[in-house]
Amino acid sequence: MARLSGTGRLADDLYLMAHHERSGKPHLQPRAIGLGLAGALLAELMLTGKIQIMAGEVAVADSAPPQDALAGSVLGLVVSEHQQHPARDWLLFLARTAAGDVARRLERSGYLTQTSARRPWRAQRWVPVDADCAFAPLTRVKSALDPSRPVTAQGAALAGLAAACGLGSRLLPYLPPKTRRRLDEAAGQLDPALRDLIAQTQAAVDSALLSHRV
Repeated sequence: MARLSGTGRLADDLYLMAHHERSGKPHLQPRAIGLGLAGALLAELMLTGKIQIMAGEVAVADSAPPQDALAGSVLGLVVSEHQQHPARDWLLFLARTAAGDVARRLERSGYLTQTSARRPWRAQRWVPVDADCAFAPLTRVKSALDPSRPVTAQGAALAGLAAACGLGSRLLPYLPPKTRRRLDEAAGQLDPALRDLIAQTQAAVDSALLSHRV
């Protein structure tokens, strides 16, 4: 089934990993999911050479719009700013709408659909069209952390962002022993700016969860 290979976009895979493959229920708090997806949207642009992080701030590297509409929208926001802003500011800004934006992109790609609420006071929920396709990102992370396979930037970034937003417990049952060390090794092969983005995503998630507890 062709769709088992995914859309090839980080935020799409991260969204599916953060929600149950059948019910669509989130595995994390909304704030953590939003920040993780915000990091993934920025990472998509970094991997395609559209933006870069210099001295902790997001800068445009190539203003030509990408084919994907959502990526183009995020890039357009960065381009429209007259001054550069720290990556953390962009994470907080994009996190507000990231979950809905990525869900709609997955709907257009045929991976999600909206279900009608059974009770009028409950909101509609995004539900995977196919459970196997929704579960497939976990197998891609497993492959990315397999020591017998070469590390890819896409796979290492997906694993790093998943851990950064709190999906470690979701990953562990499906991954081999010593995964933590392998994750660190894979992340170590990423571009330093991308590693910095993942670290800032984790810091933002940790801060949000701490504020929630307080």
